[in-house]
Amino acid sequence: MEQTVTSPTGERAARPPSALSIRGLTKRYADGTLALEDLDLEIPAGSFFGLLGPNGAGKTTLIGAVCNLIRLSGGEISVFGQPGNGMAARRMIGIAEQEPNLDKFLTVYETLLYHGGYYGMDGQEASERAEQMIDAFDLRAKRDVEAPKLSGGMRRRLLLARALLHRPRLVILDEPTAGVDLELRHELWTYIRGLHQQGTTILLTTHYLEEAEALCDEIALISDGHIVARDTAEGLKRTHGADSLEQVYLKTVAGGRIAMDKLEEVE
Repeated sequence: MEQTVTSPTGERAARPPSALSIRGLTKRYADGTLALEDLDLEIPAGSFFGLLGPNGAGKTTLIGAVCNLIRLSGGEISVFGQPGNGMAARRMIGIAEQEPNLDKFLTVYETLLYHGGYYGMDGQEASERAEQMIDAFDLRAKRDVEAPKLSGGMRRRLLLARALLHRPRLVILDEPTAGVDLELRHELWTYIRGLHQQGTTILLTTHYLEEAEALCDEIALISDGHIVARDTAEGLKRTHGADSLEQVYLKTVAGGRIAMDKLEEVE
């Protein structure tokens, strides 16, 4: 939804829509599990936003809802002002999933080519863009190799290349560096930072707290389907009287006082 702001001269001007606006998001599964409950979340355009929480907190469900992969029980989602369930919104989103879902019969090049076709690129544009992403992610030597024959690190590269192929304005990275070696992790960090500097909005989920602190402008903590805290990393530490983001995490979403007591016993 478009908002207005008032300038010092009293003139009213349209404020650019948020990259992602979620209002009252609720999802209850058929077995009765309440994954998200009346959740609100606003992510400004151009931000690098971290979403942290334990397994089962609702992160995957939230991402599925934003990408229009699951049916909502309630609430509304918009992407840069467009209804979340429309094709315009879908084309503005790129997602690199936590679990590789690559077609085992397609090569690296074919994977990217068909992805471009899915998002409406013509054959020449999709082919040119596929070759660009192959070079960007150092996949040239694996161009004609089928996905199952790639190493874990190469599959990660391909997932990110596929997510970015159609030039999305909002990129969702779900555990993008899980299971990769330190060298590749830093390579991906460098590329992701560059992408953000070009104006792309990024939503990152990760269990590596140092990764979130190093990359994200702002961080939200999710637990039991609710956003329980949101601020910069430094702001979260000040608010919760913590010396590290790990302590904030333990206090808010990972067992609370019990987890902190165990940490203090170790120290």
